[in-house]
Amino acid sequence: MARTSLGNRQACREKLVARHAGTRAELKRLIRHPDTDPEVRAEAVRRLSRLPRDSSPVRLRSRDQIDGRPRGVLTRFGLSRVRFRELALRGELPGIRKASW
Repeated sequence: MARTSLGNRQACREKLVARHAGTRAELKRLIRHPDTDPEVRAEAVRRLSRLPRDSSPVRLRSRDQIDGRPRGVLTRFGLSRVRFRELALRGELPGIRKASW
């Protein structure tokens, strides 16, 4: 079970990413475009660096939806490998069954 504070911190990061997504996309487009004037590009880089660090989507971490475990998360199910196996063996995940050949 992950600490609650880590889950709360992740939720704050998700809000920041959503709030600044449009601004970041526009600034990155200006920086990346080859026809942008060098002064405009430099200003865009400065404005991008002034945004909060946690507004970058790279800083998000995928976590288990049930207990918040940060490692071994299966993206398709939103569960960690431990929780996935536990629920699958109990038959609580529809359409999932243990392989045997």
